[in-house]
Amino acid sequence: MRIGEVATKTGVSVRALRYYEEQGLLAAARSSGGQRHYPDNAIDRVRLIQMLYAAGLSSRTILDLLPCVDAKVNTPQSRALLRAERDRIDRQITQLRQARKRLDEVIADSESPANGCTHTGTDAQAAVAG
Repeated sequence: MRIGEVATKTGVSVRALRYYEEQGLLAAARSSGGQRHYPDNAIDRVRLIQMLYAAGLSSRTILDLLPCVDAKVNTPQSRALLRAERDRIDRQITQLRQARKRLDEVIADSESPANGCTHTGTDAQAAVAG
């Protein structure tokens, strides 16, 4: 599969795919003309990489974890790394929930006539301006 096809099927830019390759996260064979050709599993690999990036893992951490995915073999070190990342994500989820709760409180306070907050314009006007 050529790079443009992988980019289209995954929604990831060609530039990002090249970066993944530079980082050792994604492998491509080269044609005699130098064009990249990715294996059929490249789409699943790119989706996994995107998901792990979205969860806050670094390229290096993802690279360290890929052998577990590829070979379906892990070590005590890789399991510890997986657990540490899961725990970090759990902490991040907790912090995001706390931030959302606080935002809900601020929104409720700002909508209450008793808070003394001055309202300017309508919500429709604010949405158009924003």
